[in-house]
Amino acid sequence: MIPPSDRDAIRHELARARARTRSLVDDLSDDDQRAQHSPIMSPLVWDLAHVGNYEERWLLRALDGRPPVDPAIDWLYDAFEHPRSTRPSLPLLDPVAARAYLTTVREETLGLLEIVDELDAPELLRGGYVYGMVLQHEHQHDETMLATRQLMGERAPSVPGARPVLGQRARVPSGEVLIDGGPFVMGTTSEPWGYDNERPAHLVEVPPFRLDRTLVANRDFLAFIDDGGYQHEQLWRPRGWAFRCEQGLEHPLFWQRDGTDSWSILRFGRKIDLAEHLDDPVQHVCWFEADAFARWAGKRLPTEAEWEKAATWNPDGTKTRYPWGDQAPDPDRANLGGHVDGPCPAGTTASGASPAGVHQLIGDVWEWTSSDFVPYPGYEMFPYPEYSEVFFGGDYKVLRGGSWASDPLAVRGTFRNWDHPIRRQIFAGFRCARDA
Repeated sequence: MIPPSDRDAIRHELARARARTRSLVDDLSDDDQRAQHSPIMSPLVWDLAHVGNYEERWLLRALDGRPPVDPAIDWLYDAFEHPRSTRPSLPLLDPVAARAYLTTVREETLGLLEIVDELDAPELLRGGYVYGMVLQHEHQHDETMLATRQLMGERAPSVPGARPVLGQRARVPSGEVLIDGGPFVMGTTSEPWGYDNERPAHLVEVPPFRLDRTLVANRDFLAFIDDGGYQHEQLWRPRGWAFRCEQGLEHPLFWQRDGTDSWSILRFGRKIDLAEHLDDPVQHVCWFEADAFARWAGKRLPTEAEWEKAATWNPDGTKTRYPWGDQAPDPDRANLGGHVDGPCPAGTTASGASPAGVHQLIGDVWEWTSSDFVPYPGYEMFPYPEYSEVFFGGDYKVLRGGSWASDPLAVRGTFRNWDHPIRRQIFAGFRCARDA
């Protein structure tokens, strides 16, 4: 049963997510909404209608068995039927029709929410799970849409409602912390909106290891570049070196060399001086770049088990949702939600540090780990295989922790993200680890 107070909260969150989605397209021309700004991204108008179609499928049809609003829409917005590169050629809903479709679906969703307790869908409704699934899905697409906007280059519009990150120094020292070895509980069985790939909770033995107190910063990565990190093949995995050579990689995505000794970063159409942001975490690096840097530094990327232990496991043997405890994220604890347009220097969210003194485990940038995306022991698919199951065992590396663009509702210490190791458009960075 979903009590009235929870229904009020669901209505609020549905409206909040939709307002953010609309803000990412409403300031663009119809042409920019229809255009494909990168072959690895969808047209923004595809994402817009897709979040509505997902809501229709789960909050109307899966719950109540209602017929499709338009049978053709399912096919058009099926992410597995149409890879991103082919979506511009589809007869997509135009911007006006896409918004009208979203309005129709939302009106029916809110009407059904009033009588949802009468429906026979106990597993989907337990803890409001299906609503959490749909909300997280929309927030994840919002982050993808922000990445698409960034790929518009010099024409990229600013992040709606965000203020620019100010250039400032890190407020905490760098260095490493020792994370004690031993077993810890990885994953969750109790998180009401946790995805199937986060389940079940299970014991994992982790040897002691050392973890960077802070994320790798722009100044650190600049030292790697200046030392020829992109030219030394021995630092790179064979596939990574082939990718580097094929793409001509010499620096993170959106970095630009200005003359001989100076650099800038193109951030949502705004050119910022790298010299004023040396202590910001580096972002827009792929897994291969992160792995090469770690080798150059004499370290390695942490496993996702190491990351989760550092982010959720306390010295007294208890597990929390976040490094600081179970309290919901706020701006003093984590840089989330797109309130600023990029990652902030270490110490900006000092209240969010773990008991061991590790900063920025939640927010700022997604953190590449060394782990492949595989199921946990005892994994059970729920409620559909296309969210997690079809990706297991593929060419995917796990990322943890969320980014400045992630919504707090869609981030927690057990949440698992994944992507191809060549992807650079995501708001991803990393920290390093080494054996103790």
